[in-house]
Amino acid sequence: MSQFQPQPHFKEVLTLIEQARQRATQAVNTQLVELYWQVGAYISHKLDQAEWGDAVVGQLAEYLAHTQPGLRGFTRSNLFRMRQFYETYRDDEKVAALPRQLSWTHNLSIIGQCKRPEEREFYLRMAIQEKWSSRELDRRLKTALFERSVMHPAKVTPVVRHTHPGALDMFRDAYMVEFLDLPPGHAEADLHQGLLQRLKDFLIELGRDFCFVGSEYPLQVGGRDFALDLLFFHRGLNCLVAIELKVGRFEPEYLGKLDFYLEALDRDERKAHENPAIGVLLCASKDSEVVEYALNRSLSPALIAEYQTQLPNKALLQAKLHEFYALNALNALEGEQE
Repeated sequence: MSQFQPQPHFKEVLTLIEQARQRATQAVNTQLVELYWQVGAYISHKLDQAEWGDAVVGQLAEYLAHTQPGLRGFTRSNLFRMRQFYETYRDDEKVAALPRQLSWTHNLSIIGQCKRPEEREFYLRMAIQEKWSSRELDRRLKTALFERSVMHPAKVTPVVRHTHPGALDMFRDAYMVEFLDLPPGHAEADLHQGLLQRLKDFLIELGRDFCFVGSEYPLQVGGRDFALDLLFFHRGLNCLVAIELKVGRFEPEYLGKLDFYLEALDRDERKAHENPAIGVLLCASKDSEVVEYALNRSLSPALIAEYQTQLPNKALLQAKLHEFYALNALNALEGEQE
């Protein structure tokens, strides 16, 4: 009896099969969401024209269950969700095509938890761009990523804005690492080891284009050896990203050491086709004014961010965001009247 010995190229065929399955799944998903949109439009029209009352929607659900016993997803509550789905996006041509690129589960999370059109658009675009699973999307909603991104954009040096203009969309002011379950008095070694052990989760938090290069990455300058906490590569920015960890409050002198590492990376590690490296100081806390002063005169492409070990109070952030938009609207109105 001959022993099965797969040929090296067999994996290429397997890859083709898997890609076809993914395309088929995506096609089915697109058609399903399109169907829900059409059903939602139909129900919305009937209710708006007073041809139906809410009770008729329940009768429709019973009729479908009786005539199509194997049909799932057309309960009374889900039919009303289809109506909500349609009415949420029907007048928003800017984003109307985006929901069809996501699963129904993704869409339910977004329309159920997002209160503003800007918030819905943010999560639609991010979920598509980052290819978030429904679980990853739910986590981003819980961490109030939209509120934090609007009110607290990434703090970067002027050099970053000049050499890496796209970086402002790639980095954040704070990163959530609640999945590490760090104790209040944790040491830098605990943070470092935890990030390595949960590297997949940390990469998801950083963003899809981040690729891990190494931990305690060795740098030799002169006759001395140095070790960079974490080194990544960002495909979109085409550059190395150095991350230095600090379990305390940000201090201005930390930038000097990061500048030194960036210079070493650019001189000795950067390849000819790559852009200059970016540095990230990931601290437990920071004073915004101190950060502003420290970054303003820095000549290195660097940014300062916090790591947060607990989920934020989303209700509080939403209230602050409401005040933020109200103040902006008031300022715009006063500007028009001048």
